[in-house]
Amino acid sequence: MMDRRSFISTLAGALVGTSLAEAQPTKVYRIGYLSPGAPPQADGDWFAQGLRELGYVEGRTVVIERRYAQGRLERLPEFAAELVRLPVDVIVVAGPGPLRPAIATTNDIPIVMIAASSDPVGEGLVGSLARPGGNLTGLTYAVSPERFGKQLELLKEAAPGIVRVAVWWDQDLEQFQKTWVTPLAIAANKLGLQMQSPIQVLDQQNIEGAFVTMKQQRADALFVTIGGPTFNYRARVASLALQNRLPTVAAFRQFTEVGGLFSYGPIFPDIYRRAASFVDRIFKGARAGDLPIELPTKYGLILNLKTAKALGLTIPQSLLLRADEVIQ
Repeated sequence: MMDRRSFISTLAGALVGTSLAEAQPTKVYRIGYLSPGAPPQADGDWFAQGLRELGYVEGRTVVIERRYAQGRLERLPEFAAELVRLPVDVIVVAGPGPLRPAIATTNDIPIVMIAASSDPVGEGLVGSLARPGGNLTGLTYAVSPERFGKQLELLKEAAPGIVRVAVWWDQDLEQFQKTWVTPLAIAANKLGLQMQSPIQVLDQQNIEGAFVTMKQQRADALFVTIGGPTFNYRARVASLALQNRLPTVAAFRQFTEVGGLFSYGPIFPDIYRRAASFVDRIFKGARAGDLPIELPTKYGLILNLKTAKALGLTIPQSLLLRADEVIQ
């Protein structure tokens, strides 16, 4: 039986241990977030939403160092270097623009990509999707002849008379040639469509000139292949497409919300929220190179019926029924 003195000593030790444990500071993780675009609205910060769903409290258990290039892609290397100097525990890259600047800046800090590469194996970024190796993991944009084929098939179904399709591109053309041109050509050939040479639009000042080029090429429709800087000025692109009577397809629903004819692509809010789980696992000790890179699993079709009417198009009932959402 414990005597009174031993009991008091044991109790005192327990209290001291508790006090020391409570005094130990909880680690505050620091995330570097690199985006080619502009800051989203509060309800559109899907990555931060994903962190909250996992129990992280911004400002208390996690700090997000956000860097937005706002369409000025030349600033991305500078921002990547700045995040490495802070330093941060992990770098999250949103979209393809920031990926290579981040990779070029650090071999040590884990990098989680959000729809930042269409084919990370083919681009030589990782050894395999199942076991990337190095410091890169995350979620891809999943370019394939099948997805391009679906987008073009839907475009032709909505506008049966189209033949020549202009291609809008707002990133490095070398990347387009390496990973996009072949699957896009395969998809177009199967549908009897002619994909024109990509029109590179890197900033807002070049938008009007791009539409002049499309008119000269006698384009019948517009295929927006990606949304880095384009995402920022999507409303202007959609407006000019409508003025030039060009049915337009994009991958992201926000383009359709501002007047594009339709979008078909991955559910981007899901991808951004899912990226938070990669960060969580890294914080808990996982190595980025051991986390399998994931492909999108869900796709959405959004139609803008108001734009269709303005273009004089009658959307088939079968297409309306397949749409996940119809904007009136």
